[in-house]
Amino acid sequence: MDREVQFIGQSGAFLDAVERASRAAPMRRPVLVIGERGTGKELIAERLHRLSTRWQEPLVTMNCAALPETLIEAELFGHEAGAFTGATRARAGRFEEADKGTLFLDELGTLSMGAQERLLRAVEYGEVTRIGASRPIRVDVRIVAATNEDLPRMAAQGRFRPDLLDRLSFEVITLPPLRVREGDVAVLADYFGRRMAAELQWDAWPGFAPHAQAQMENHAWPGNVRELRNVVERAVYRWDDPDRPIGHVQFDPFESPWKPASLPAAAPASDACTTVMQHATSASDFDTIQDLRAAVDAHERAILEHHLGRNRYNQRQTAKALGVTYDQLRHCLKKHGLLERGQG
Repeated sequence: MDREVQFIGQSGAFLDAVERASRAAPMRRPVLVIGERGTGKELIAERLHRLSTRWQEPLVTMNCAALPETLIEAELFGHEAGAFTGATRARAGRFEEADKGTLFLDELGTLSMGAQERLLRAVEYGEVTRIGASRPIRVDVRIVAATNEDLPRMAAQGRFRPDLLDRLSFEVITLPPLRVREGDVAVLADYFGRRMAAELQWDAWPGFAPHAQAQMENHAWPGNVRELRNVVERAVYRWDDPDRPIGHVQFDPFESPWKPASLPAAAPASDACTTVMQHATSASDFDTIQDLRAAVDAHERAILEHHLGRNRYNQRQTAKALGVTYDQLRHCLKKHGLLERGQG
């Protein structure tokens, strides 16, 4: 997502989030950024860094979900030569790389409990110890972390350290999803459309026809600003008459009358657990439910545990039994702290 997009918007919810980031930026304390995918969490992290006194120092980014659990701690804290198989030379971790600057930890909720414990010590004492080393290294790092998870609920369930959550949440900035940013869809669509028209070397920007604009205003935007950008740029690119306002937008790029019927559409990873929940029985006593999220989570976890045991903890067989892909099942298991159960 383009860096300047973080400044585009006029809704009160959006401007409030940007203002809170601006106020927190000069502080040395950690900031936690919460938001759905595509809402601009990394852009807010950059704003926090650029407006801080550390703006001339490094801004180091690490996506905690992009690395295998076995490598997370080595990436964060570094390692000495010979610390593990393949460690042929010493390597500084992200904390050392970010010394005097800012470390942005994206997808924080995916960290293992062991990595959380070491992260807490680094934040608390300003020291990191490379894997295989005996002496700590002093670092001066400002932490900005981001997630789309409900960390307080994870902490209550024992899946996130409450003391780490307390340490990282000096300020919490929750980014509003696009669907509640009144008026911002039109502003952003115009920006993305003009940029795409210029890239295509159109003489002028014709804008969107009223019915196309209304379609975009009424869309739920599960992918938020990132999805909006793709929809707008695709609409402009496919429009054959630059002299007339764009009258057609397509939200699903995979939509086609020739889509192979023999290839059922796989649910995205974020919806995989919903697919698992379809295996729930109808015998639940709904009248006793007082906390919907907790009840759904508990039921979902029970289904996963049941089918894992039934399939002798073979995750691939479990995925097949539940009607989801292997990767989707792994996403659900990770969500509930069950990833280490069974074999692939």
